[in-house]
Amino acid sequence: MSNPVSPPDPQEGHEVSFGAGPVGRLLFWIAVVFSVFQIVTAAHLVDLSSQITRAVHVGFLMVLAFPLIAYGRRMSVSLKALAWGFALAGVAVALYQWWQYQPLILRAGRPLTQDIVMGVVALVVVFAAAWTMMGFALPLIAGLFLAYCLFGEYLPSPLNHRGYDFSQVIDHMAYGTEGIYGIPTYVSSTYIFLFILFGSFLERAGMIRLFTDVALGLFGQRQGGAAKVAVVSSGLMGTISGSGVANVVTTGQFTIPLMKKFGYRPAFAGGVEATASMGGQIMPPVMGAVAFIMAETLDVAYVEVVKAALIPALLYFASAFWMVHLEAGRHGLRGLSKDELPSARKAIKENWMLLVPLGVLVYLLFGGYTPLFAGTIGLGLTVLLILGGSAVLNLPAGAMRTVFWMCLGLVAAGFLQFGIDVLIAALAALIGWCALSRGGRETLILCRDSLAEGAKTALPVGVACALVGVIIGTMTLTGAANTFGQFIVAVGQSSLLLSLILTMFTCILLGMGIPTIPNYIITSSIAGPALLELGVPLIVSHMFVFYFGILADLTPPVALACFAAAPIAKESGLKISIEAIKVAAAGFVIPFMAVYTPALMLQAGGPLAETIGYWPAVAYIVFKTVVCIGMWGAAVIGWLGRPLGWPLRILGIVAAATLIAAVPITDEIGFALAAVFVGVVVLSGRKALA
Repeated sequence: MSNPVSPPDPQEGHEVSFGAGPVGRLLFWIAVVFSVFQIVTAAHLVDLSSQITRAVHVGFLMVLAFPLIAYGRRMSVSLKALAWGFALAGVAVALYQWWQYQPLILRAGRPLTQDIVMGVVALVVVFAAAWTMMGFALPLIAGLFLAYCLFGEYLPSPLNHRGYDFSQVIDHMAYGTEGIYGIPTYVSSTYIFLFILFGSFLERAGMIRLFTDVALGLFGQRQGGAAKVAVVSSGLMGTISGSGVANVVTTGQFTIPLMKKFGYRPAFAGGVEATASMGGQIMPPVMGAVAFIMAETLDVAYVEVVKAALIPALLYFASAFWMVHLEAGRHGLRGLSKDELPSARKAIKENWMLLVPLGVLVYLLFGGYTPLFAGTIGLGLTVLLILGGSAVLNLPAGAMRTVFWMCLGLVAAGFLQFGIDVLIAALAALIGWCALSRGGRETLILCRDSLAEGAKTALPVGVACALVGVIIGTMTLTGAANTFGQFIVAVGQSSLLLSLILTMFTCILLGMGIPTIPNYIITSSIAGPALLELGVPLIVSHMFVFYFGILADLTPPVALACFAAAPIAKESGLKISIEAIKVAAAGFVIPFMAVYTPALMLQAGGPLAETIGYWPAVAYIVFKTVVCIGMWGAAVIGWLGRPLGWPLRILGIVAAATLIAAVPITDEIGFALAAVFVGVVVLSGRKALA
């Protein structure tokens, strides 16, 4: 038996990622220690209180973020000194929270002067980190919420509140679990960080190559094959990486040049990759950070969020696939030559072991285990495969290697019976083996580099989670969500569709300036309870907001995924954003249809399920959504086997629009219009052939 997992290829070291010289090495090792801290606390090798873990997590974020930005942008000596000052202030806040943990609990609500001073320092440092990493938009919005806490009592009714003392606001925001150390920071310091590391190690083990080879083998030779490969490979990559930008810069390095080579315009190639990559945030089993925050906010098992996201995620990628197919047909873009494509079966046969951690992760998540436990085990198995793939190369080919993998598999499976200690012991043994074997030390270096890169990747997510705690803190302290929520309810009493459109535009407008996490938190806090009052199941309303938060990341002027694709595509990020919106256009109908028929998200309720039964309702709504996506895509692209004129395109739009609602008469009209649309296209096609 050959070695099923090849050791990862050597990559550039920390000097490139963290800068050269002593400062780069220092930051590199801080990042490694950061990742190790997160692993040992997640695996309960070191048990700390949740509050201390969150404080140390934010402290690590601060000590890495400021110097990395200062040295990465080659700032002046004075600005570098200021960056180190902010970094050390962040560390001081974390140490103060740890040192004063018990006293702070005892004097909760009655802060001392020193508590207020350190609380102000904590807020200033978190605001500054977000400003330097993500621009002014998110700090500005969070600052407005903080100002509302302090001065909202002077606003006219109904916008005003009863008023809060400065010390009370600082105590609420900087201590306890309602402000910067709230649910988003808790999720960042546990699930998110762990799953980022999980994806980082799988990438280094060769998962990107496996996904790309499978996508090429299955779809490369079809019409518009290069773009279909981008959609499929990004969708597969989304199963292990919840970051749209990370997907762009990994799979996009291959797929965007491939699309350009086979005739796709640079802007469209970048738009396809950005759209597909953003879908990774809603692709189970490893979804974006918002999914974990949603599970904690709603107090439901993570698997419930996965269940709700499953069908919409598949439909999202199906809609992108359909748009790519139509665009390829319109421009006559053929597939790749079959003889130059890899075999999907061969790729899976040679690297099937890479799928084991992903399979175990799915099993654990759906088996009722916590995401923290599932992520820890998944990460441990991935590292086990990487180290094992290096260690086995020192054994003779054949039976010895087969026995080695069988033993390693038995040891790895032992964690279900004997706990995580078995997995840790196996990892320790392999680390010792690799440290003493030829080629093993290089693998250990790559694992070390994965720890550092994972920490660096987690920085913007972690900083955003800390800052949006200020927004959540404002909501819990003042009840600010009620005012806008009441407006949505008032609108919805006359028209639920208008309430949904209002919520959608709120998501998209916020998404033009801030990332998905704060977008979701702000909008779900306001719209979630309001939509629930209008009869929309809570998890469906939160998924509605989540979905449009993702689509908002494709809209200008920010469009992070599109601007990440710009240097690869060698095209303007704005042009890529416009193309991405077009590719994602068919996906805009999915969340609306889920609201009217919750069965689309595998949720009970809704008049359709009550009338025909739950599973028939699921089958019906999926079929209806597919038809709706088909109509919408053909109308937007203007192609369905031949060019479509505007009368036909308008007919397709009307057919799709009438299928969105769940009212029986609109379904009948929608299907009738769709049949007319298809009939006209078929008849005109026959006339053209005649």
